[in-house]
Amino acid sequence: MGRGDVKTKKGKIFAGSFGKKRPAKVKKNVAPKAAAAKA
Repeated sequence: MGRGDVKTKKGKIFAGSFGKKRPAKVKKNVAPKAAAAKA
């Protein structure tokens, strides 16, 4: 297991892909929907 193995985190970083071992960054919502609805 190493850089060539796409089933590992290191392999995913090397291949530039995402998956269960290396999830893509999730964008966080800055303003909550409840506060926006009240305003």
